[in-house]
Amino acid sequence: MAKIMAVNAGSSSIKFQLLDMPAETLIASGVMERIGTKDANGNAQEGIFTLKYNKNGEKVKEETNPMLPDHAVGVELLLKTLVEKNIVKELTEITGVGHRVVQGGEYFKDSALIDGPDGTVVNKILELADLAPLHNKAHVVGMRAFFKALPGVPEVAVFDTTFHQTMAEEAYMYATPYEWYTKYGIRKYGAHGTSHKYVSQRTAELINKPLEDTKIIVCHLGNGASISAVKGGKCVDTSMGLTPLEGIPMGTRSGNLDPTALQVVAKHEGLTLDDLLNTLNKKSGLLGMGGRTNDARDVTKGMNEGDHRCIMAFNVQSKRIADYIASYYVYMGGCDAIAFTAGMGENLTHLREKILNRLGVLGVVIDKEANDKAYGVEAKISTPESKIQCWVVPTNEEVMIARDVVRVGNVK
Repeated sequence: MAKIMAVNAGSSSIKFQLLDMPAETLIASGVMERIGTKDANGNAQEGIFTLKYNKNGEKVKEETNPMLPDHAVGVELLLKTLVEKNIVKELTEITGVGHRVVQGGEYFKDSALIDGPDGTVVNKILELADLAPLHNKAHVVGMRAFFKALPGVPEVAVFDTTFHQTMAEEAYMYATPYEWYTKYGIRKYGAHGTSHKYVSQRTAELINKPLEDTKIIVCHLGNGASISAVKGGKCVDTSMGLTPLEGIPMGTRSGNLDPTALQVVAKHEGLTLDDLLNTLNKKSGLLGMGGRTNDARDVTKGMNEGDHRCIMAFNVQSKRIADYIASYYVYMGGCDAIAFTAGMGENLTHLREKILNRLGVLGVVIDKEANDKAYGVEAKISTPESKIQCWVVPTNEEVMIARDVVRVGNVK
């Protein structure tokens, strides 16, 4: 049995799960937040360390507020706490670490064994930071912190983009000058690949069909959201593009937009390109349309209260999602199953209903009672007569990361 740490390091956070492999049993999980953050006066803020684990057969959730000046301190505290709480008797029980990395470009076709804190893999991840400036740099900080804390333990980079590397040119190329692609790597890369891979594989099991014979559309709907077309277990198209900004409207992201809109607004508001992209990434989507927050629960509350903007926000989002599903149905020459996952996909019953009701022309028939009961659990939400099976499939990216640590890192 191997204990694997699955890590998702952000610019000011570290999310983690400790799993027992190959049983895939969750031992502990949690998040460290506000790493290195300061208040308006430049004073260091207390961090937030949330830890969940089993203690004497009962689930325990503990929250503390340590000072977390940097990721290295956070990692040291995390590992020290695991021993103090007897979650592991000693750190040598942790035999592998897996890191989620947002952008692997065309370089990484698979997960990669990290050859040291300043090796080829780390340097390449940093070279690709232009395509994910906040994410990739933060991932490297996390990697280096774990190398310092757990010397000699294999570490594996698991990329959001590798699952989408099976797309054909016709799916990933933009109709821009070809030199943009050859010089700067301007093309569609996609995101959420680890989730799309897990959910498509699990959906094939649920519909009792060999993965290589399936046509599955995965709807990863969270604050960040993407759709993928998976044929024979391989991604043939996905909605996110060069960055996570492309695709459907999300919590704060606009999704697809005529670029000329930027020129018009810049002319009247005197804004820079960076200002405009910040608005499209952080102030648009459900937040921008609904006018409340990016939290789908708040927008749902507004919709139920009859707020036109909140109703509009969900109508626009469900319409765009249905557009992608329909186009992927045509591109794959049919579809066996549609799977909903992530926070909104797993829990927002009205959004799933809005989407599926638009797909009646494809033979989709929703089981309203089953859909209304499906909150964050695996469930079939289509009727027996539906030509396409529809499922809620909770994602598990951490398990996929742990599996790749075992496979790529040759961890026993």
